[in-house]
Amino acid sequence: MSPSSPVAVPDIAVPLVVLAEGVPRGAESRAAAARQVSLQPRPGHARLWISAATITVLLASWWAASASGAVPALFLPSPQSVASRLWRIATEGFVDATLAQHLAASLFRVFAALAAALVIGVPAGLAIGLSTVGRGILDPIIEFLRPIPPLAYLPLVIIWAGIGETAKVLVIGLAMLPPIVIATAAGAQGVAKDRLNIARALGATPAQLLRLVVLPSALPSILTGTRIALGAGWSTLVAAELVAATRGVGFMIQSAANFLATDVVVAGIVVIAAVAFALELGIRLLERALVGWSRHA
Repeated sequence: MSPSSPVAVPDIAVPLVVLAEGVPRGAESRAAAARQVSLQPRPGHARLWISAATITVLLASWWAASASGAVPALFLPSPQSVASRLWRIATEGFVDATLAQHLAASLFRVFAALAAALVIGVPAGLAIGLSTVGRGILDPIIEFLRPIPPLAYLPLVIIWAGIGETAKVLVIGLAMLPPIVIATAAGAQGVAKDRLNIARALGATPAQLLRLVVLPSALPSILTGTRIALGAGWSTLVAAELVAATRGVGFMIQSAANFLATDVVVAGIVVIAAVAFALELGIRLLERALVGWSRHA
């Protein structure tokens, strides 16, 4: 072969799925592959369109039910009245506080409870997942707490901690603790043995095994437990704010219910749902940033 003669280079840009189907290589095959890919709907976009359509149908049904008079306004106010009342709450306030102040009080309680649940729950879950003694001591306690509704703790918490912020944070924290402990224990038990053996062979100490192998491997489960715990804590918020609260979204809803202000109740529910959705989205973005590798493991 002379130096000037062309060298045949295989066309590696063709997708493997096209090659597997026996499509010939070259410009024609690339064009066919491009057409095939362009015709396939993107799952993420399809999901967004379906979700948007679902929300639109629900809002339209809500508006139709209220506009037609099929449901009295006392029981189901119209979307326009709820939006108008929500704007007035945000600007003028309700029960001596604006919406931002109510929301700040609720978020403080939820995040304080979450921080306490993580500080207690992650070490407890690691002890259950890695130690027979830890499992024997802590597992019965968690299994005792897990099925009990947080409202059942409320009278006892009031007796122990009074009616201040501590009682509210404690009730929410008790609702958050079991999901974090159980998820952390499952993540610790699911660490690949090969990783542990390789780390031991390289001379890793038990503390290094925990910090460099077990915790990173269990982090996806810990974040999943945190997502579940946030949902449980946020749903417990309304009950927790029944105890001598003067601010909070749950307190706002309960106060409105006492005066049959249904539009305020619905507005509070919408705020709780929006914040819960935002927290869920935030945890998912955190998962993608920290443990995106777990999806392909």
